[in-house]
Amino acid sequence: MSLEVHPVAGIGEVRPGDDLAELIAASDTVIQDGDCLVITQKVVSKAEGRLVEIDPNDPLSHKPLVEQESVRIVRRRGELIISETEHGFVCANAGIDLSNVERGQAALLPIDSDRSARGIRDRLRARHGKDVAIVISDTFGRPWRRGVTDVAIGCAGIRAIADLRGTTDALGRELMVTEVAIVDEIAAAADLVMGKAKGVAVAIVRGLDPEWFGRGGVVDEIVRDPSEDLFR
Repeated sequence: MSLEVHPVAGIGEVRPGDDLAELIAASDTVIQDGDCLVITQKVVSKAEGRLVEIDPNDPLSHKPLVEQESVRIVRRRGELIISETEHGFVCANAGIDLSNVERGQAALLPIDSDRSARGIRDRLRARHGKDVAIVISDTFGRPWRRGVTDVAIGCAGIRAIADLRGTTDALGRELMVTEVAIVDEIAAAADLVMGKAKGVAVAIVRGLDPEWFGRGGVVDEIVRDPSEDLFR
């Protein structure tokens, strides 16, 4: 299996109330059935009006929003807060972002990114006849590893996880615990052509295993249940 990853050009600045499905369909990139579209959280939040006014002259004015959007504060160090959101995500500052938004604004996470992904997928299929999967991505740090990577915070039309338990590896040994977070890997691959400063908010990942497509899963499947979490 070989994969292709293509940036989607021509979408432009996204504003509250914009229809992302229409913007993608009108872009300069041809979309094919079986593609997986990866869309950054930032443009989904913008389109859904998840923007909050903050004091542009106070670099810490978004901190009360972090408390508001958190259900649990995991750790504080200086100005950094690691918290858990209502979605179950453990991330810096409850996922609130000041990059790639107008000065004096902060972007909150979508209320339900799986629902957002389903809506975009359904509109592309109903209005434009395109049968694609959708992954909504965001940038997270990781415990014990430096640097950030993109992960999935929402998906539609594709499995969230490939459960390989009960199958065998290349040497015939049965896999007992292996579950692959497919949508996280897709999000990370797409970020290689989107970047953080290129102004590319959507990418196509083409050539994925057709068996992964269909009704799909939800990102909640990836969030580890507290009863299974050794670090809570």
